[in-house]
Amino acid sequence: MSSGLDSTANTATDFPDLPSEVRAFRARHPEVRYVDLLCLDIPGHFYGKRYPIDMLEKVAAGSPLKLPQNAVLLGAQGGLFPIGDYCFSDGDPDAVRRLIPGTLKPVTWEQQPLGQMLITTDGTPAPIEFEPREVLARVLQRLARRGIHPVVAFELEFYLFDRALKDGLPQCPRDSLTGDADNQPNMHMERLSRFGDVLRDMVDTANLQGVDANVISAELGPGQFEINFGHCDDGLRAADWAALFCRSTRGVALKYGYRASFMSKPYLQAPGSGMHVHVSLYDAAGSNLLAAGGQRPLRHAVAGCLALLPHCMPIFAANHNAFRRYGAMVNAASRASWGFEDRDACIRIPESDPGNLRIEHRLAGADANPYLVLAAILCGMEQGLDAKQEPIAPLNEDRSSGIDFPTDMLSAVTAMRHHPAAKQALGEEFVMVYCENKRQDHLAFMQEVSAREYRWFL
Repeated sequence: MSSGLDSTANTATDFPDLPSEVRAFRARHPEVRYVDLLCLDIPGHFYGKRYPIDMLEKVAAGSPLKLPQNAVLLGAQGGLFPIGDYCFSDGDPDAVRRLIPGTLKPVTWEQQPLGQMLITTDGTPAPIEFEPREVLARVLQRLARRGIHPVVAFELEFYLFDRALKDGLPQCPRDSLTGDADNQPNMHMERLSRFGDVLRDMVDTANLQGVDANVISAELGPGQFEINFGHCDDGLRAADWAALFCRSTRGVALKYGYRASFMSKPYLQAPGSGMHVHVSLYDAAGSNLLAAGGQRPLRHAVAGCLALLPHCMPIFAANHNAFRRYGAMVNAASRASWGFEDRDACIRIPESDPGNLRIEHRLAGADANPYLVLAAILCGMEQGLDAKQEPIAPLNEDRSSGIDFPTDMLSAVTAMRHHPAAKQALGEEFVMVYCENKRQDHLAFMQEVSAREYRWFL
């Protein structure tokens, strides 16, 4: 498939099969003895196993690779919650995983030589319904059967902090040139120079992982930056890139004496960090479906995204902190809205020619699960194309235009858990499991008396 965008070639690997990929890796990296096999859980953390590389070659040749099914259900702190018949009533069964071709790469940020490779249950005889990558795979397969082919690009904002915490709180990073703390919110170019070494290494390391990371921007917050990825005509690979980038970026930051965090709102007085997702839809001939008929499909897709958005908030705001980002400072919407070239809108339509026409979905926090964020966006666009309804007025015409969405986790879970369109689009079993995971995580988070409560009420 071709598209008007500068799409990355949709090739999973340069090797004819998995065994040849592993053998070639061993030939290039004879010092590597272990490979981390990684899969993203519901909160967006990697779980997996560290395999000796000779055992990996056996897996690549067809030996079974099994991990506990319920590892996908881990909470934000790694614990398990009773969810339906899972976790404490099912005997914790294993589930088969498969290696994802083209993802075996060297790890350069650890002290010892390592490799890493992504694994998944999608494409296996019995995929886990609530594994995030499998959820996205089902959505993409459904669109493909309809002749719809997304092209996707992620943009991720993040903060750098000093490696040392002060009383458990983050400190602004000190640049390597002057030793001064980067505590002045601005977007000045010299900040890219002062932190140039670590930022350049982040991009180079991501590229080594196969991630098409490219443009670097200094953002408004102290120590805040954004790195963009190229447009990719494989939605699964685009989400893989976002997940892998977060892992390698944290590792590279530690090498330079920093912490990198994708936390949605680390400072109340500074902008939050978002996950911005650009999405176009093409047919098999490479024509932009959103641009047809005077851009009516674009408006329908926007209307569908706005209608589904209030019922997918636990995906876009994946934790208690993420809800702090909305309505605060600049470029952070407090209602579901859209607009042309308007960064205050949840859905921005960047200026472009018809071949590159796309939506930029700006609502998700940077610490959201990229597979699930993309799945929710695509479901909204799909439902909009089917319903063929016009959206509410854009912010360019009416600054008060918008649709309310839940602004706390428990309300958001309720709105998602019982919404028929969300269950139909994302899978009823997934919605049940995901909402209960988020509800339990939120309740566990609340089981601590904060210092502020003592100051207010003691």
